[in-house]
Amino acid sequence: MTILSDLTSLDALPGLVDTLPGADVAAAQAASARQDSLTKPPRALGRLEELAIFMAGWQGTPRPVIDRAQALVFAGNHGVCAQGVNPFPQEVTAQMVANFDAGGAAINQLCRASGADLSVIALDLDRPTADITEAPAMSADEVLDAIRRGAGAVDADAQVLVLGEMGIGNSTIAAALAHAVFGGAAADWVGRGTGVDDEGLTRKADVVARAVERHAGIRGAALLAALGGREQAAICGAVLQARALSIPVILDGFICTAATAPLFDADPRLLDHCLVGHASREPGHTRLLHEMGKAPILALDMALGEGSGAAVALGVLRAALECHNGMATFAEAGVAGG
Repeated sequence: MTILSDLTSLDALPGLVDTLPGADVAAAQAASARQDSLTKPPRALGRLEELAIFMAGWQGTPRPVIDRAQALVFAGNHGVCAQGVNPFPQEVTAQMVANFDAGGAAINQLCRASGADLSVIALDLDRPTADITEAPAMSADEVLDAIRRGAGAVDADAQVLVLGEMGIGNSTIAAALAHAVFGGAAADWVGRGTGVDDEGLTRKADVVARAVERHAGIRGAALLAALGGREQAAICGAVLQARALSIPVILDGFICTAATAPLFDADPRLLDHCLVGHASREPGHTRLLHEMGKAPILALDMALGEGSGAAVALGVLRAALECHNGMATFAEAGVAGG
C-alpha cells in the first residue's frame, strides 16, 4: 500500500502539494543554531552546514542521522530509439539490469561505499513506450501504473532516498521533457548521451524538436504521458512517496533531474525535499539546474547515470551529518569564542 495508491488522475498531482508535509522549520532553525555553536568559524564548513540543516528540516529533528539509506534505480525502454538517437540497441537496458543484479555495475560499488541498500526495478522492458515523434509515449493509465510502482518501491524506514535510472534512449527523453518545460532551442538540451557522434547529435536535436512540437501545449504531469518513459514516471512516483513520508531525496544527473521536470512544472514545491547529487557532463544539466533553482552537491564530470553521482553525494551528506552531530560546541570543548 502506498500513499499514491488511490491516485486516479494525473490532473490530481498538482493538488497533492497542499496535502504533503513540508520541512520542519523549528528543527532546521535549531540545527542552524547548533552549527553556529560548533568549534569552527561561522560558515566555515560551507555547503556541509547547509546540508545538515536541510536534513534536520526534513527529518524533523535538530540532530538528523542516516541509519538507513535506500537507492532505487528504475529501468525502461523507449520507442523513440526507432529514430536512431542511440548507438546501442535497446537490449542493452536488460543486459545492464542483469549487471546491476549481479553486482557488477558502478552503482553497486558506489552504493556499497556510501552505505546505501540498492534495488533495481525493471519496468516492462519488453514493451517500449511509443515513439514520441509520432504519438504520446504512454496512456495516462500507463503513467499512473509506473508512478504507483515507483512509489511502492520506497522503503518507509529510509532516512534518505537516492534515485537513478537506466534506459537506452532516455537522454533524448530527458532533453524533450526539459525543452517542453523550460523552452529554448532543442539543441540547448541535447548531449552525447552514451556517445553519439556529431551527426547523431544533430539528429537527436531534430527528434527532440519534432517531439516537443507535436505535443505543444501539454504541461505539468501530463508531459509524462506525452514525452516521458516508465522510468521517468516511476522516479516521480518515488519522489512523491518520499515527500509523503518526509524522506529527503538525492536526484542523480541530467536524466534523473529532467524526469522530475513535469512535477516542477505542476508545482515547484513538489521538489522542495530534493537535492541534486551532481552536475552531469551532459550540457543541458547546468541549464536545467539553473531553471529549477537547484545547486548540485558535486561536479565530477560524470555522465553515467545509474544513480552514480547521487550515490557519491550520499557520502558527502553523511560527512555533513558526522560533523553536525559529532563536533564539540565551544562550551563543551572549553574553547573561547562561542
